[in-house]
Amino acid sequence: MKNKLFDQSNYLVLGVIFVALVSLSGRVEAQSRANGPSSHPDKESRTAQAMRVDHPPKLDGTLDDPLWQSAKLVSDFRQREPYEGEPPTEKTEVRILYTRNAIYFGVHCYDYEPSRIVATELRRDVSQDLDDHFEILINSNHDRRGAYVFEINPLGTQADGLVVEEQGNTNGGDLDSGWDGVWTSEARVTSGGWTATIEIPFSTLNFTRSKDVVWGLNFKRFIRRKNEEDLWSGYRRTFGITKVSQAGELVGLTDIGSGRLFIVKPYGLATYDKQAGQNPKFPLTGGLDVKYGIRSNLVLNLTGNTDFADTDVDQEQFNLTPFKIFIPEKRQFFLENTGIFNFDLDAQDQLFFSRQIGIDPVTGQQVPINGGVKLTGSLGRLEMGFMDVDTRSSGPNPHSNYAVARLKESLWGGSYIGVMGIDKRSGSVLDNYNQTGGVDTRLVFFRDFVIDVDLAGTRSAGRSGGASEVGASLSYRSNWLDGIVERRKIGRNFNPEVGFVERTDSNETYGDLNFKVRPRLPGLRELQFEGFILHAPDTLNVAQTQEWQATFRAEFNSGAYTDNDVAHVFMQRITTPLNIYKNIFIPNGLYHFARHQLTYGSRQDRRFTYNFFERFGGYYGGTLNEFRVQASYRPTPKFSISASQTWNRFGLPEENFSVDLASMQANYSFSRFLTFSSIVQMDTANTQAVSANFRLRYNYRPDSDLFIVYNVGTQFVSLAAANPQQIRETRFAVKFTYSFFP
Repeated sequence: MKNKLFDQSNYLVLGVIFVALVSLSGRVEAQSRANGPSSHPDKESRTAQAMRVDHPPKLDGTLDDPLWQSAKLVSDFRQREPYEGEPPTEKTEVRILYTRNAIYFGVHCYDYEPSRIVATELRRDVSQDLDDHFEILINSNHDRRGAYVFEINPLGTQADGLVVEEQGNTNGGDLDSGWDGVWTSEARVTSGGWTATIEIPFSTLNFTRSKDVVWGLNFKRFIRRKNEEDLWSGYRRTFGITKVSQAGELVGLTDIGSGRLFIVKPYGLATYDKQAGQNPKFPLTGGLDVKYGIRSNLVLNLTGNTDFADTDVDQEQFNLTPFKIFIPEKRQFFLENTGIFNFDLDAQDQLFFSRQIGIDPVTGQQVPINGGVKLTGSLGRLEMGFMDVDTRSSGPNPHSNYAVARLKESLWGGSYIGVMGIDKRSGSVLDNYNQTGGVDTRLVFFRDFVIDVDLAGTRSAGRSGGASEVGASLSYRSNWLDGIVERRKIGRNFNPEVGFVERTDSNETYGDLNFKVRPRLPGLRELQFEGFILHAPDTLNVAQTQEWQATFRAEFNSGAYTDNDVAHVFMQRITTPLNIYKNIFIPNGLYHFARHQLTYGSRQDRRFTYNFFERFGGYYGGTLNEFRVQASYRPTPKFSISASQTWNRFGLPEENFSVDLASMQANYSFSRFLTFSSIVQMDTANTQAVSANFRLRYNYRPDSDLFIVYNVGTQFVSLAAANPQQIRETRFAVKFTYSFFP
């Protein structure tokens, strides 16, 4: 009985807690309904008016068209950073028009020093954090949960994404950036700042209702040289633009045409493909993607003979730990609406991790996908996601089918209760099935306290007992303090093959406190003092992992920062010899060591930016010194170059050796629609150390592209705990896509 993860009393206690939380959630929700959908102690009523016009205004990046002058102004922005709630240092005005088929935004970002406006990025869907930029959030269903976000910089460059349940994206950041909408934008830098004109078709928003229309709406302006963030609504530092429930409202939309989403996107692909030790192949193939709005908040995605030749390559990694490494998803089909499928077990651990589909987790090689279907959206308060993907046999990977279902009932203020089920079927004789199921809830109290609880289990061929996971955490977030306490227990046979779990057979206790202060010192924005402790024996209470860390950070008004680990103390047991490099193994044993870290990043509003990272100290019975330098130079909006070099110096009882990683990226934009990007990487841990990727993209019409890609090395990185030798591939591909809008 001791080998079981939980005995009956554990389940009984967990069940009582879960029932109590659900009961309490019902009471809180009832009170929330009694107070009305917009009640919030910090929420300030913000309403914008859209004006109907018979024909579109000129969309040339200026506001010279008289139609813009007829629209009502939206101008009462407030600072989120650096001085919460204070008036902005620069004025911002927005005008809103609409026709039967689209909505239009005219933006005027005033600036007393227009010569200091930062605008360097011409590539679509690339981060604009180093530029001045403006964002529009539209919650067209007015459910205060999910939204579209459209972003533009002073060059007119576009980026967009989705917000799901006010949650951050598993891949990092606040948005599901894999969503690509069809919209147009132009911008101009003027003597008084910069202006922009934006057209968003109702079909892009999949919006079909035409009467009694009220949208959730918010705006954000970012001024790079001041590191200043101004919002129209929801400007608390703990909110931000992705806090959909804090958005204002847009009224005045009446008698609009049907905007049902329907896109048919075929592709054609010609490839030269040569893997090490194999004859070259010259496949000529094609496929199809379809996106259809079943209703205004329910979207069906279909894909056939799916291809990801145009996906960015992964940054090469060298794994210094005995655990798996987490690599974010980059493939478009899986990124779109991915937030609906989030089932967080821990900071990075996920019950569902789409990179386990179509990529060999050890070699990083692509596994061909026959096709897939995905249905995402909501019905009332019920958020839903269904996915089925079929892959064909390739090398050591047999034919497999993956089915995923996710349901989340929204409660109040970002709270929910949900379930998830995953079924994997494969042609492998030894591992022909894997099933995963889980229940989770997030409950938000008093705006700043969040309780997360999850319970999950798996079924796999040849595994029984200890195949479950349970976790609970209480977190608090405010302007001066972030804190979390967490308990988590993972059985030795817990095996979510379509998920990501760093370690199993673990009984974890974790606590973290981060104190934040903002002293009135010139140039200094915030100081942070953080400490955490992790105690994680195995489920038999045998010591395995223990960490504690003390960190000091400083953030400056210029965007410069420093991040320093005063002490980071480890206790780690190695139970299987760790092959760290070539024929060098770290033997089994219990290791104690301490490490320290120094980090500094330069101010972010310059054409030349840099940062360095130094971590040094003990390492599994020896020493390790890691030193990394990164630098970027953006001389013009058309050209940018960045380089990174990491030196790892090992001093182990077995041998002293070094592993170096380096990369250089260069990008040239002939225009916003024709761009060339390249990355050359080096990893001395591999026999053939250098890899390269070159990509030319021509966006010749909305959502339609021509790609020319040349790749030597690997496209996707292994997730394995060790550092296996990668299979090298030489690939030249020409891919053509064309979107129809029936």
